[in-house]
Amino acid sequence: MSAVTDASKLMNNYSRWPIRLVKGKGNTVWDEQGNEYLDCTSGIAVTSLGHVPPRVSERLQQQLGQLWHTSNLFEHPLQEQLAGKLAALSGLDRAFFCNSGAEANEAAIKLARRWQQKVKGEQRYEIITFQQSFHGRTLATLTATGQDKVKDGFAPLPEGFVTVPYNDLAALTEAISARTCAVLLELVQGEGGVTPADPAWVRALEQLCAKTGVLLIIDEVQTGIGRTGTWFAYQQYGIKPDIVSLAKGLGSGFPVGAILAREEVGEAFSPGTHGSTFGGNPLAMAAGLATIEVIEQERLLERVNELSRYLLSRLERIKQAHPAKVADVRGKGLLLGVELTQPVADVLAYMREKRVLALQAGPQVIRLLPSFVSTEAELDRLAEVLDAAIAAV
Repeated sequence: MSAVTDASKLMNNYSRWPIRLVKGKGNTVWDEQGNEYLDCTSGIAVTSLGHVPPRVSERLQQQLGQLWHTSNLFEHPLQEQLAGKLAALSGLDRAFFCNSGAEANEAAIKLARRWQQKVKGEQRYEIITFQQSFHGRTLATLTATGQDKVKDGFAPLPEGFVTVPYNDLAALTEAISARTCAVLLELVQGEGGVTPADPAWVRALEQLCAKTGVLLIIDEVQTGIGRTGTWFAYQQYGIKPDIVSLAKGLGSGFPVGAILAREEVGEAFSPGTHGSTFGGNPLAMAAGLATIEVIEQERLLERVNELSRYLLSRLERIKQAHPAKVADVRGKGLLLGVELTQPVADVLAYMREKRVLALQAGPQVIRLLPSFVSTEAELDRLAEVLDAAIAAV
């Protein structure tokens, strides 16, 4: 991986791959030399419809000629449309728009605390999160994150966060107290190793929250908008959260984040309590509406499940072929992980040399995030290169 050169004025906070991408179309990206790569990262679960999807691009270009920004001092018809669409798809009632997943989780934390303190009149403020979770890079969301590596050097961290083991009901039950405001949960821990939550644990967690007056926040930043084969991952668990955070795939690459909440909870945000200068701008709303329309009209949720079954079968064959090297294959929809018995960095480097791009999720897990418009032939190429990489490294 390359670092920022001495001549660059960029801060050196990313370990970048030695590839400069200049163009993308569908599932293919090109570097400065014209080399083609099969992109199985989707920009970290963002470009779910492939790069520069035509209908989203057309909608954005149309909006570019009309209105870019006005601020939230004015009513926004496109905000109303996208909020209504998300409410219908989620079964929740209210929406707030921002620009990123970290902002969405910040808003969810603020909304939960304000509801408990101003609506319920209870001095609850603690948020329970889980080991190996990832919720963002702001001070509050990195504190909520259950990985110490993201917290190094940022002390003092905000108080009010308690982290317990994932899929452990006893630990969660013990952690809940009179101070507990909400539980913040990823149903598939993407950055933390592509680890799905146990369904029985999730149902018991929901019941425990209801019993104790604790709000349930589901972080769908990476899993939402179809990535796991349903509009939201929680729909596969038979639960209904109080608050949901979204970003990544909502805008097909245009920056947009959101939270959704049930009616009573959403009312805790009264005028002046929270805001975002750029949140819900017309360009972002146009991208979000077009993205959802394409997924609906082209029946891409069905396609995600078809492709998931196809790719999982290929990955299971790789596991069987390399029993000493492949420990597990897991995930949901097109958020899949291959856990190796060794570090994956060299495997990913080999794949890049063969012009296939995949991600890391922890030191020993390869994360695969193909787009919803992938073909079986592209997944075959991914599997063949991954198989060769595991064999060679």
